[in-house]
Amino acid sequence: MEEIIRVDEVVRITGMPVSTLYRWIEEGRFPRQVKLGPRAVGWYRREVKEWADNRPRKPAAGSQHAT
Repeated sequence: MEEIIRVDEVVRITGMPVSTLYRWIEEGRFPRQVKLGPRAVGWYRREVKEWADNRPRKPAAGSQHAT
């Protein structure tokens, strides 16, 4: 059985605010949550980790890249 995590853990892993998280779900940019009960949702840890590991990173401000 896959591990399911709650929103506070998703925020910790991704560093995203909750409002952005839900907006990106609606836009198809983040994995959808799974319903756990009438008022509870969660996410599969594996999907969140894969998303976080594969998301594009913005270069740090002031960093120089070889061209």
